[in-house]
Amino acid sequence: MIRLARPDDAAGICAVWNPIIRDSAITFNPVEKTEAAIAALIADRAAAGHAVMVAEDGGTVLGFASYGQFRAGLGYARTMEHSINLSPAAQGRGIGARLLRAIEDHARAGGAHVMVGAVTASNAPSVAFHRRMGYSEVGLMPDAGYKFGRYHDLLLMQKILD
Repeated sequence: MIRLARPDDAAGICAVWNPIIRDSAITFNPVEKTEAAIAALIADRAAAGHAVMVAEDGGTVLGFASYGQFRAGLGYARTMEHSINLSPAAQGRGIGARLLRAIEDHARAGGAHVMVGAVTASNAPSVAFHRRMGYSEVGLMPDAGYKFGRYHDLLLMQKILD
């Protein structure tokens, strides 16, 4: 089931996100999330008219997606950036595609025109996923992120929503 996240989903989101933060370069952020930070993210996105959504099965969070404005300022008010993270148990089951479609639909309903995915360029499964979902490569930022003692390239991918 895909639904809007609630503050009581924070522990489940942490259980999905923190191993990714700790063990991979999928995100360049090296600091694990707290339940309070996740609850604040959910509230902040909702207050801005954006969303955090979860995929759950039997009360267990299998993955989540969120989106917010790509950059500050009115000129970017219709350009959003998303993030999707799945537990290992959720991968290969179509859950990521359902989450991405759900946040795209939410963003589109709120007047968004563009959705951006900022992908670690060496993350071939994520690049392929975004291509399958209709995203085009629009920019490469060499050495944009630093984690695990080395630099990583950031690939910007985008989809026109309307």
